[in-house]
Amino acid sequence: MVHFHIMRLFFLSMTGSVLLVCCAGQVGNPVASTPPAAANDDMASTVSTRFPPPPGYTCVDENPGTFGGYLRGLPLKPVGAAVHLFNGELKWNQRAHAAVVDMSVGSRDLQQCADAVMRLRTEHLYSVGRQDDIAFNFTSGFRAEWKRWRKGERIVVSNDRCTWIPKGRPDSSHSALISYLQQVFSYAGTLSLAAELKAAPTDSVRAGDVYIQGGSPGHAVIVVAVARSNSGQYAMLLAQSYMPAQEIHVLRNHRDESLGAWFLLGDHDKLHTPDWTFDWTDRKRWP
Repeated sequence: MVHFHIMRLFFLSMTGSVLLVCCAGQVGNPVASTPPAAANDDMASTVSTRFPPPPGYTCVDENPGTFGGYLRGLPLKPVGAAVHLFNGELKWNQRAHAAVVDMSVGSRDLQQCADAVMRLRTEHLYSVGRQDDIAFNFTSGFRAEWKRWRKGERIVVSNDRCTWIPKGRPDSSHSALISYLQQVFSYAGTLSLAAELKAAPTDSVRAGDVYIQGGSPGHAVIVVAVARSNSGQYAMLLAQSYMPAQEIHVLRNHRDESLGAWFLLGDHDKLHTPDWTFDWTDRKRWP
């Protein structure tokens, strides 16, 4: 069957041209609703407890309050949970995931790949009281800052220009944060996020790193846990949303089923995930 791309509008500040972008697929025919691979511990409820490291590896500890610590502690839905789209329908490929993160996806087709990465980063910063650090660039380069939004300012988009205006009332609640993110998701994406992140070292990886290819099509996945062997080899767990907007889920390794959900850094010629293939040099890090 033909896999239609669901695309989202964004604009260019220099030309005002409207383009179409999405996390388009690099996959084959849809698979029927096949149950996902069972995780290692049926009773575990977080990333770190459900997925023990591969034999010969030790999980890399993350300090409390860090982004890595937040990602390892992400709550998971029960084993066998399916990935649902924003409209309640099932993701067409139910073989891509090993677990589903217990986090809302919203009721609009907005929280796709790069958006999920920004959502996780935002939730962490919000949870540790670093609200002033929550800010993302639109594809046009406009800086959307949560600190202005929560003071009551709103972003008005007209043609190729964005303007802050005093339109709302001060509100720093989580529901207001989600409203802010919905506008960010509408005007940011893989292109803007790839430009915001910096290149990561090639010889090591840490939770919070992002494999990203910006463009149309483009895609992004985030490292949510890391383990290391005595010989210095790294293993990592990856999570993503996709298109249409869908629940964030931990990916399973189809190239080496013995690893379950773990991927080895530098293994094979590229990073082959169920929905996308990345170059090893596509990994970036938050500045």
